[in-house]
Amino acid sequence: MKAISIQTFGSPDGLAVVGLPIPAPAAGQVLIATEAVGVGGVDTLIKSGALAAYGFKEGHIPGSEVAGTVTSVGDGVDASWIGERVWAFTGTGGGYVEQALAPVEEVVPLPANLSSVAAVTLGSSGVVAHFGLRHAHFAPGETVLVRGAAGSIGIMTVQLAARGAAAAVAVTTSSAERGERLRRLGATHVLDRSGDGGEPSPAGYDVIIDVVAGKDMPSFFDRLNPNGRMVAVGAVAGQPPADFGTKIMAAFQKSMSFAAFSAATVTTAERRAVRSEQFAAASRGEIETVVHEVLPLDAAVLAHRKMDAGEVFGRIVLTPQSKVC
Repeated sequence: MKAISIQTFGSPDGLAVVGLPIPAPAAGQVLIATEAVGVGGVDTLIKSGALAAYGFKEGHIPGSEVAGTVTSVGDGVDASWIGERVWAFTGTGGGYVEQALAPVEEVVPLPANLSSVAAVTLGSSGVVAHFGLRHAHFAPGETVLVRGAAGSIGIMTVQLAARGAAAAVAVTTSSAERGERLRRLGATHVLDRSGDGGEPSPAGYDVIIDVVAGKDMPSFFDRLNPNGRMVAVGAVAGQPPADFGTKIMAAFQKSMSFAAFSAATVTTAERRAVRSEQFAAASRGEIETVVHEVLPLDAAVLAHRKMDAGEVFGRIVLTPQSKVC
C-alpha cells in the first residue's frame, strides 16, 4: 500500500511516498480503507523535528485521524464493524496511509450523509474545542477570545462559543478576508494577531482559548477580565517564554488563571459521545466543517508547504482515491 513517511526531519521536502505491506489488525484493532486523512498542526510539528525529544524518529508515518470503511477486524472485535463507514483516531501517527489501523474504542460510526472529508475536518478539532471550552468553565453570557481562529480548532471553537450563547466571540486572524469568513461562522469581533482591532471590542475577556502559544502568549493575559481564564489548546507558534507565569502573578488581584488542555485527559467514552453528537449535528447542517483543500495522498509535501506558510483556513484533507469521498 501507499504511505507517507518522514524520511528527514525539517522541511516538507523530507516527506516521501513509500510502499508498505497492508497490515493485519491486532487484537482490539480494526483495519480501515481510508477515504480521507486529516492534516493537523501536530503533524507539521512532528515533521519539523520539534517533537523528536518525545520519541518521534525519522521513518515515522504522520497523521492521527482518518475516515473510511472497515475492511477487517482483529481478535475480540465484533465482526459487524466490517463494511461500516467510520471516523478513527490512529494515535500520534499512522494516518497517512491507504489502509490504517486503529483501536476499536477510538472508532466512531458516521452518519450516512456525512462525507469522510467532513468527518476528518471535525473529528479531532471539534472535541478539542468542546472540551477546551469546558476546561475554561465557559458559561453563557461570557466574552470569549479565540487566538489563532483560522485553523480547524479555532473555527470549531468560534462556532461552539457562539452556539453556547457567548456575549461576544472575538478572534485574532491574519487578514480581513479571513475575519469576514469567521464572522459568518459566529465571530462578533475581528482582531489582528496582536489582539487589536479597528472597531470597538470588549475591554476584556472572560475566556481566551489559545491555539497559538509562542512568544506573544503572555501579552494576552492583559486582556483577561478579573477571574478570567486562558486555556492553551495548541502551540502552533512553539512554546511560550519560560517566565510567562510572571504576568499572572503581577496581576495577582485579578485572580486570573492559565491552563493547558489535551484531549488525552478526557475519557474515551466522553470523546466518543461528543464526536457522535457533533457528527450528527454536522450532518444536519448545524455545524459547518471548513475544508481548505482536498489533495491526493501523494501530495502531502504540498499540503505541509501550505501549512508551514500559514495559508490554510480550516483543514487540508488528503485522499488516497481520485474521487472526493
